[in-house]
Amino acid sequence: MKGCRCLESWESPGRELIETYMHVGRLHRMVLERQLNKTGVYRSQHQLLMYIADNPNASQKEIAQLNHVSAATVAVSLKKLEHGGYIRRVVDEHDNRYNKICITEKGRNVVMNSVRWFQQVEQMIFGGFSPEEMEQMQGYLNRMQQNLRDLLPETEREE
Repeated sequence: MKGCRCLESWESPGRELIETYMHVGRLHRMVLERQLNKTGVYRSQHQLLMYIADNPNASQKEIAQLNHVSAATVAVSLKKLEHGGYIRRVVDEHDNRYNKICITEKGRNVVMNSVRWFQQVEQMIFGGFSPEEMEQMQGYLNRMQQNLRDLLPETEREE
């Protein structure tokens, strides 16, 4: 039986662009993760830490809901962040069944260093692009995003 070679027959400018777009995303994540891993805080924990920095005193339940993950998943990551000294839990003064999640100085330093790193990577990614090219690219990406949203049922479309 001969091989299908289905993908070889599917050559198009769109396919090449999609592959390049996905590769850029993978490279971006690799570059960021390589730096972030040096902090001792891994990607999912780092995302929570960034959220906590922007949303002081959030509850574990709020963090789970707003990040679209289970409370159990958040609990595991928060425990690791707390053990590492990046966050602390403070009992809510109005309801001692709830804990407020607070970032520590150590956690704040990780966030500030990360933001600086993100800015450096952003400058490197877009080095040599004119403001007009950036605006064009934003327009293309917005249109792609809308085209993909249109493929989903309305109940599944996120904004």
